[in-house]
Amino acid sequence: MIELMIVAILANGHVLLEGVPGIAKTLTAKVMAKLISSGFSRIQFTPDLMPSDITGSSVFNNREVLSISIPDQYFPI
Repeated sequence: MIELMIVAILANGHVLLEGVPGIAKTLTAKVMAKLISSGFSRIQFTPDLMPSDITGSSVFNNREVLSISIPDQYFPI
C-alpha cells in the first residue's frame, strides 16, 4: 500500500484506499501527508454518494458551443 501511495505522489496523482475496517488506511494517509508536508482530507463514502458529488460535472452549452464546469462541494475548481 505504501509503495503505491509513493508512486501516486510522484506521479502527481490521487489515491483511493479501499479495504475492510481496521487496517489503518486513515492513519497511513495522515502519516504520509505529514511526511511530505501536505494536506490531508478524507471522504466518507455512503451508498447515495454519486461521483459528480466529488468531482463536479461538465455541461455542454449547444448555443454557445462551449463546456461549462460546475464545481462540487469537495474539490472546487
